[in-house]
Amino acid sequence: MYEGDEIRLPYKGIETWQKNMPVELRTLKQAEAEALFRRIGITFAVYGEGGDPDRLIPFDMFPRVFTHREWNKLARGIKQRARALNAFLTDVYDRGEIVRAGRIPARLVYRNEAFEKAVVGIKPPKSVYSHIVGIDLVRTGPDDFFVLEDNCRTPSGVSYMLENREIMMRMFPSLFRQNRIEPVESYPEVLRRTLASVAPMKCDREPTVAILTPGHFNSAYYEHSFLADMMGVELVEGQDLYVDGDFCYMRTTEGPRRVDVIYRRLDDAFLDPLCFRPDSMLGVPGLMNVYRSGGIAIASAPGAGVADDKAIYTFVPEMVRFYLGEEPILQNVPTWQCAKPDDCRYVLANLKDLVIKEVHGSGGYGMLIGPRATTSEIEIFRSKIEENPQNYIAQPTLALSTCPTFVEEGIAPRHVDLRP
Repeated sequence: MYEGDEIRLPYKGIETWQKNMPVELRTLKQAEAEALFRRIGITFAVYGEGGDPDRLIPFDMFPRVFTHREWNKLARGIKQRARALNAFLTDVYDRGEIVRAGRIPARLVYRNEAFEKAVVGIKPPKSVYSHIVGIDLVRTGPDDFFVLEDNCRTPSGVSYMLENREIMMRMFPSLFRQNRIEPVESYPEVLRRTLASVAPMKCDREPTVAILTPGHFNSAYYEHSFLADMMGVELVEGQDLYVDGDFCYMRTTEGPRRVDVIYRRLDDAFLDPLCFRPDSMLGVPGLMNVYRSGGIAIASAPGAGVADDKAIYTFVPEMVRFYLGEEPILQNVPTWQCAKPDDCRYVLANLKDLVIKEVHGSGGYGMLIGPRATTSEIEIFRSKIEENPQNYIAQPTLALSTCPTFVEEGIAPRHVDLRP
């Protein structure tokens, strides 16, 4: 918001708006928003902490502002990165040219637990593996953005942004009239069209799209149901689908209906008990045979997770150069690979100053934030790294930008990241 002691131009209107808002009104609006979230059921689930696992999504009235120039740079960089990640997936499940060229070590790809041998040689419809990519960014300066990580499997969070915008427009319509703000409400329809566009060649009619959810115990179930409702498609669980021949069908009150595109929100391991985990009760037996024969599109494709592994992350800029012949628009956070002896020695000597991540971890699990960790926690991670260095990477603690945030005492800066 600030550049030195001066308010950045994009925030001038917002600054005036918040200064003119009485404390009593702000408190009232915050309570109103939380009541709406509670009534609508805008929650995410957190298990393992005791009590009610359903938590309200935190709501903050102070918007984060990006100029058109800033957003355009991010959009170009994200599209470039998504193209490179998809090119990588197409390659490693076929000829593996990037490995043959020595740009990425073979062991990081073919010994990776996210690499699915069952899909080698399968060409997904339209050659798209990762249809919805969640790329997490951090900002360290006025024009400095870094990619924190890539999420190519089942990234979530967009529903909360859409609901947040809807409630902000309902509570503060004048804020939107006074500022030129890009709309976001078309996202569900854009997503529906995107998914329909990758329907397989065997589809000779308007494609039927369905969202496959693990069920209401999943932490992101609200988002699954929200997107199905907004897109006008069916929300299904594994038991609602079955395979007959080369196609997958959905059970409906009007009889079977063929499904052409599945937007899956469950992990590879649970998709098909005949191909992956045999004890899975969440998937569809025989689904991979339909996928292999070209009878259905699965978004994102099985096996896409190898592209967002944190050991692979360090090589994404090289993917951009190798596949696209371009220089990366967005840079990675500097990263040490503990699989490399020199990097490992440096990491072990500086654990208290670094962020340590498991290469297969996600959602904040398997991490050590050195500056906040106790001596005991640091020593536990030291032992883990020494025992299995290939399982860890390390990154510096960046001086992240802050965003003004409404708190009980007024407005205070809070460090933020971004998933556009």
